[in-house]
Amino acid sequence: MDGTYATHRALAVLRAVAEGRVEMTCSAESDMFVDDLALCDQQIAHHLAHSALLEPACEGIVGMRVPARLTARGMTHLAAHVNDAGIATNASS
Repeated sequence: MDGTYATHRALAVLRAVAEGRVEMTCSAESDMFVDDLALCDQQIAHHLAHSALLEPACEGIVGMRVPARLTARGMTHLAAHVNDAGIATNASS
């Protein structure tokens, strides 16, 4: 693998981003919010952002919450690890 997480939790975050349910803060270490609740594992949030799997959907001032979107790399990563039914395949626990 290329250093990115393929855990069930990371894939669930990527699926939520694809569904338009995630916001992230505009900062070097973005915090993420799913369905308006803070993501319980900010370490995964930071890793996914630093791995260029997701990015802010628009610009904002530092600290502002903006929608998150998958990058092309994120879409490819998600497609490689999730089947058509949205179930993670080949993911570690």
